[in-house]
Amino acid sequence: MVELGWIGWIIIGGLAGWIGSKIMKTDAQQGIILNVVVGVVGGLIAGFVASRVFGMESGGWIYSFVVCLIGACILLFIVKAVTGRRSRV
Repeated sequence: MVELGWIGWIIIGGLAGWIGSKIMKTDAQQGIILNVVVGVVGGLIAGFVASRVFGMESGGWIYSFVVCLIGACILLFIVKAVTGRRSRV
């Protein structure tokens, strides 16, 4: 399998974070940097869990994107649950 470099993680994380923010309806609150951070952090967390549950360390671009997307959605869900709804004044 192809190993992703840090540029690959930024690209995949950015796309996954952006799509995850669209799914979780938080896109208006985030910029491109936060999308990348959410995608990469979500991917790291979900990748760790997936490697323990499924025993797969890596699976290429598509596997990495799906794992990052799922992780980003879960991370955004947790952040929304912890922070609650904040109204803009």
